[in-house]
Amino acid sequence: MDHDHSYKLLFSHPGMVADLLRGFVLEDWVKDLDFATLERVSGGYVADDLREREDDIVWRVRFGGGWLYVYLLIEFQSSVDHFMAVRVLAYLGLLYQDIIRTNCKR
Repeated sequence: MDHDHSYKLLFSHPGMVADLLRGFVLEDWVKDLDFATLERVSGGYVADDLREREDDIVWRVRFGGGWLYVYLLIEFQSSVDHFMAVRVLAYLGLLYQDIIRTNCKR
């Protein structure tokens, strides 16, 4: 059974993401998020070397005068990946590249 797909489906609903943030991020700033603006962002990217990457679930929500990006990385591993931190860094780098490209086009 592929658990990744079921969790991706579960967290593809804005209400679930809002509940996740309210229930697990126990910080005062969460009260200032405008959950009515929750918007799913594409998790598919093309790296500079033209390789396609399909990441997990990325949402953005209004916070103050800008956007706050919420990255839900759900990874089920059958064995230990000693380089998981490097993989997460690569995923975040691709997200930042996409944000820069998107904002430069506006």
